[in-house]
Amino acid sequence: MVVMVLERVPQSLRGELTRWMLEVRTGVFIGTLSQAVRSRLWEKVCAGMAGGAGTMICSARNEQGFEVCFWGDPSRSVIAFEGLQLVQTFVAP
Repeated sequence: MVVMVLERVPQSLRGELTRWMLEVRTGVFIGTLSQAVRSRLWEKVCAGMAGGAGTMICSARNEQGFEVCFWGDPSRSVIAFEGLQLVQTFVAP
């Protein structure tokens, strides 16, 4: 299972994603993809964001059962802590 949340991206990119995934809300895509297709699609999404931001959540063989990837949003990042993925939010001073 793969979920992608895209913000401020071109409509053409969203249209491209609808070939592979279902857009359940504006910018929220869900689907079942192989690892190879998921990787190539995420690379294409990251290259075509044009200043937007994206988050991908996908199934993984780890303690949490999923993996989180961010692109284009510097206010959040994923950090590893004792084998878990945690989201770190940066707050402006």
